Amino acid sequence: MSVDGQASQPIIKGDGFKTSDGTLYVSKPFKSRSSKKLRALITFAPRQSAFDINNENSVANEFRGFFSLFWTSIFIFTVRTYVRSIETNGHALNLAFATMFSKDAITLALSDAVLVGSTSICVLFAKAISAGWIRYYWTGVIIQHIFQTTVLVIAVGWTFNRQWPWVQSGFFTLHSLVMIMKIHSYMAVNGYLQSVSEQSQPILNQLRQATDSEGGWDHAMLIAKEHRAELDAASAMGSSGSSPFGEASPAGTPAIPDGVQASYVDPDTAKALRKRLASMSDANGVVNADTKRVVESLNDPDANKKTDEPVPSLANPHPLIDHPNEKISNLARDYSELQGELVSTGPLYIVWPKNITFKNFAVYMLIPTLVYELEYPRTNRIRPLYVFEKTVATFGTFVLLYTVTESFILPYTPTYDQSFFRSLLDLALPFMMAYLLLFYIIFECICNAFAELSCFADRQFYEDWWNSTSQAEFSRKWNKPVHSFLLRHVYASTMTSYKLSKQSAMFVTFFLSACIHELVMVIVTKKFRFYLFALQLIQIPLIALNSVPFIKRSKLLGNLIFWVGLYAGFPLLCVAYVAY
Repeated sequence: MSVDGQASQPIIKGDGFKTSDGTLYVSKPFKSRSSKKLRALITFAPRQSAFDINNENSVANEFRGFFSLFWTSIFIFTVRTYVRSIETNGHALNLAFATMFSKDAITLALSDAVLVGSTSICVLFAKAISAGWIRYYWTGVIIQHIFQTTVLVIAVGWTFNRQWPWVQSGFFTLHSLVMIMKIHSYMAVNGYLQSVSEQSQPILNQLRQATDSEGGWDHAMLIAKEHRAELDAASAMGSSGSSPFGEASPAGTPAIPDGVQASYVDPDTAKALRKRLASMSDANGVVNADTKRVVESLNDPDANKKTDEPVPSLANPHPLIDHPNEKISNLARDYSELQGELVSTGPLYIVWPKNITFKNFAVYMLIPTLVYELEYPRTNRIRPLYVFEKTVATFGTFVLLYTVTESFILPYTPTYDQSFFRSLLDLALPFMMAYLLLFYIIFECICNAFAELSCFADRQFYEDWWNSTSQAEFSRKWNKPVHSFLLRHVYASTMTSYKLSKQSAMFVTFFLSACIHELVMVIVTKKFRFYLFALQLIQIPLIALNSVPFIKRSKLLGNLIFWVGLYAGFPLLCVAYVAY
C-alpha cells in the first residue's frame, strides 16, 4: 500500500498474504472467536538511510558521485546567488521572509509544547484499559476518537485564532497531525492487546477444565513433559543417520541444503536463552544486560545456576501444547498464540501491560515512527558526533532552502492576471529544489537525529523513490513512517473492523489522505479550493493506468512520466491556490 493507501499486489500464503513491498498480513483463527483477525505486521529491523555517510551500501553505490555533485552544484549556485544579490541590492539575502516566519515564535513554541504534553493523557487511558476499567471495544475506541478529534479541532482553531503566517500555520498543523497519528497508534495497539488478553482467559479456563478428565492440572503437565521427552528422543534417533542431502549431520540437528544460508539453534539452547533473558527482566520487562553476553553465558555451566528462575508463561509456548490429548494440545496452542501477541519479538521480550509507563511513552514520542510496538530494534549508545553532524546538516540545508525560497519562489509568486504557463515555467525548478532540500532536512537530518537520540536502530525513513516508475511506487517509498501508519491503522484496520474489500479499503485510505492534505492547504492558504483533494483522488485511476503492460514494461518511460508529473505538480498547486 502506498503512503496514501495504495495496496500492493498480494501473494496468498497460508493463513495470510504478503504484499510485494514485503509487508506481511496474518489472519489467526482463534477457536474462541468465529471470525479471523487480520492485521498488518510492520517489521522493524536495524537499517540505515540511503544518504547516510555511514551506510556501506550507499558508499559502494556506483552513483555515489552524483550525490557529491549535487551538493557541490547547490553550493556554487548559492554562492553565485549571494554574489549577484550583493551586486544588485547591496546584501546577500533579503530577511523579510525570515521576519515573517519568526513572527510570534515564542507563542508557537509554547503552543507546540502544550500539544506534545497533552499526549501524555494516552498513558492514563492505556492504564485504564489494562486495569479493566474501560473495555477498548467499543467504549475505548469511542473515547479515543473523541480525544483525537478534540486535539485536531483545538489545534486548527488555535491556528486561525493566532492568525499565523503560512509557515507557522503549516508547521503547527502538520505537527498536530503527527501527534494525532502517534497517539492513535499507541492507544489502538494497547487496546488491541487488551482484547487479546481478554480472549485468552476463557481459553485458559477451558484448558483447566479439560485437564480435569486427565487427572488434574499437575498430572496433565507431567504427561505433557513425558510426551515431549519421547518426541525429542525419537527425533534424535531419526536424525542421527545420514542427511537426506547426502551429508552426515550432527545428532538432533536438521540438515541444511547446500547453497542455503541458514543456521540452526537447537530447542534446548533457544529455551535457555529465553529463560536467561526473562530472568534478567526488571519490573518494566526490560533486560538490563548485553544480549551478546547473555548468549555467550549459555556455555558457562555456573551461569545456569545463577539465573535458574522460572520463565514467565507468557514468554514460552504453554507446556500442555505437548500433551497427547488433541483437545488439550489445541487449547494450549490457541492460548500460546494469544499470549504470544502480548510479548515483543525480542531480544528484550517486553510483556504487555508492563510497557504502559510514562517513560516508555516518552521514548516512543521521541522515536521517529508513527507505529507503536512493544519493542523496537535499538542501538547500544548515542554518538554525539553523529547528532552534531545531523544538526549542522539541518541548519546548513535550511539556509539553502531559505535562499531558494527567498530568491526564486517568493519573487515569482503568481497573480491572477499573470500567464498561467509562464508561472509554471518560472516555479518548476525552484519548487523541485525546495522539495529536495526539504525532504533531506526532514527524512535524512531530523529523523536520523531523533533516531540517534532515542537509540532507534531502524533508519529506513525512505527508500529509492527517485527511481519510481509510478505514483504508487513513489507514495510507498518517499515517506515510510506515514506509509506504515496508513497501512496498519487505516487500510488493514478497515478490512478487519468493517469487512471492506481491498479495493474499498484502498479508496477509504486515499479519501482520508486526500481530506488531510486538503485540510493542511485550507489552513495554510485560508481558502477552500479542493485542488489538492482532487489530485489525490486522481491517483487511483492513474495507478490503474500504470498497470497497462506497455507502460509497466518500460521502466525508463515510467520513471520519466513520474519526474515530469512531480515537476509539474508543485508549481501547479502553487499557482492554483495562490492565484485562483
